[in-house]
Amino acid sequence: MKLKPIGIIHSPFSGSAGTPIQPAFAQGAEAHVEVFEEYQDGLKDLEGFDRIWLLYWFHRARKYRLRVTPYLDHVERGLFATRAPSRPNPIGLSAVRLLGIEGRTLRVADVDMLDGTPLLDIKPYARRFDHFAAARSGWLDDVGSEGSHADGRFAGRDEDEEEGGV
Repeated sequence: MKLKPIGIIHSPFSGSAGTPIQPAFAQGAEAHVEVFEEYQDGLKDLEGFDRIWLLYWFHRARKYRLRVTPYLDHVERGLFATRAPSRPNPIGLSAVRLLGIEGRTLRVADVDMLDGTPLLDIKPYARRFDHFAAARSGWLDDVGSEGSHADGRFAGRDEDEEEGGV
């Protein structure tokens, strides 16, 4: 299996401290996504979507553990019941607002990833497919909303930096 980045995400966040842990906590944080030239034609018709899914590589993630204490909690959880960035395959997923497209550059908002993050894919957010109003959220249903920004508990490769996650 080979993954090849299709672009680079340029965000205002250079390190984990203070970075929102999810797009819901990143209201207004803007970035631009540079799509590599060979993929520009794939952006056709994307401008009609309010939100898009960005799939990306947690390029600063440290070695994973199967049990972690996630942001928003103080209890150790199984890795796959969290959105912790240190994973066997460190793939991130964020639904961001699409503000506009200029050539091969996407202007997006509500971003929660670090500057320089490799982009793996873009998919349109479709409320018809992506919204499940009655969905249960496991242990997250029982925690408060404090702690909306990274606190460094998943410090990664570069100094103590890494993208966040619930």
